[in-house]
Amino acid sequence: MKIDNLVEKIKNSKSIVFFTGAGVSTESGIPDFRSSKGLYKERYQGYSPEHILSHNFFYEHTDIFYKFYFDNIVHIDAKPNKFHKNITKLEKMGYDVAVITQNIDNLHNEAENTNVYELHGSINRNYCTSCKKFFNLDYMIKNTNNIVKCDYCNSLVKPDVVLYEEQLDESVIENSISKILKTDVMIVAGTSLSVYPAASFIDFYKKDCLCIINKTTTLHDDRADYIFYDSCSVILEKLVNKLENQP
Repeated sequence: MKIDNLVEKIKNSKSIVFFTGAGVSTESGIPDFRSSKGLYKERYQGYSPEHILSHNFFYEHTDIFYKFYFDNIVHIDAKPNKFHKNITKLEKMGYDVAVITQNIDNLHNEAENTNVYELHGSINRNYCTSCKKFFNLDYMIKNTNNIVKCDYCNSLVKPDVVLYEEQLDESVIENSISKILKTDVMIVAGTSLSVYPAASFIDFYKKDCLCIINKTTTLHDDRADYIFYDSCSVILEKLVNKLENQP
């Protein structure tokens, strides 16, 4: 079975990189963006979600941005699922694991995944656009009915997430690519690999254990050494259980 072959590869590896997308978070009750029932399928107060989640829109229509953001992007009841927890279990088994994620929900960190690189930022980090003071999600939630202002200088607070028209953080990109170049195993989970530049990161993986786990096909299935069209948490739990029971 291909899953047994993958288990053997992981068992003999020194490092694993997980590259995760929205399909990992849907199992925690967070809707994705681009599926047939995704967030981008419906307009909001006459605007497309992509337009609302842009740099210029944030500053020009901050009230609408924040209403949409708290209604659709922040899910305070979401908890790490078995996928996140099994990454932590792999670390405790002694594997050198890094997570590169397109998700902004902070669930990898909540699950105590140790090495997490958040390509698009995190809802748990927010900063004053004037004095640069940082605020956590608890502070933001207290202000969900209003435009969020800094408690020090009363300037606008912005979520530390990458909006359309903004660039990814160069240091996060460099560290992510460095991890991919050095890793033995790369597992891509819950992403169609259609969002750039993040999707191009798999081009830096040059070894022979690229695994893709996704419920539907991706744009780079032909690159994969192992493909599973299934739930991310189901497949990872099977892998971890088999690794635990290996002699």
